[in-house]
Amino acid sequence: MIRILLVDDHTAFREPFAFMLNREPDLEVVGQVGTLAEASQFQELVDIAVVDLGLPDGDGVAFVRDLRARNPLASVLVLTGSHEHLGTARSIQAGAAGVLHKSASIADIISAIRRVSAGECLLSAAEILALVGQLDQQSEQERERRQRLARLTPREREVLQALADGLSDRQIGDRLSISAETVRTHMVNILSKLDVDSRLAALVFAVRHKVVTIA
Repeated sequence: MIRILLVDDHTAFREPFAFMLNREPDLEVVGQVGTLAEASQFQELVDIAVVDLGLPDGDGVAFVRDLRARNPLASVLVLTGSHEHLGTARSIQAGAAGVLHKSASIADIISAIRRVSAGECLLSAAEILALVGQLDQQSEQERERRQRLARLTPREREVLQALADGLSDRQIGDRLSISAETVRTHMVNILSKLDVDSRLAALVFAVRHKVVTIA
């Protein structure tokens, strides 16, 4: 009997899916939960976990990694409604044996569960290499972003924060005890260092990477 844990916060999908799985003679759903916190209690009791990546209390990829660490004999099948390839790549890197879209038929999902439980990987070597390449590309992009942020001086970060606070050049100058012209010079340098074309783009970049905060 293959013991299955379902981790999906959409009850309307999870409960009928569990019902269909339990009708199979070799499958048993031993737990069905909607959060990572609830899922943790089942990690050592299952043979395979079917996991959605978007969960209310965290990233399903983290669960994949944690389950594989706590129960190396268990397998993970990611079942997602997203078409975003980076999530697939991160799942495979974390230890998932395969990823299926929720639009797949019940028969295909059940077949995948059996194959994964038997130790098969649902992706070919070429597909895995392509996914790893995407992760490498993202890592390189992240390294470039960190390098751009590292070029900012403490004063330029203060100017960015003042911009995030909605201040004009004159108001930023008053706050930092510098002239409006010096503020504009700082902004030119910020745009150059971050390789963006506008103040708005610089502000979005800074907020996204937590250089500044918006109240």
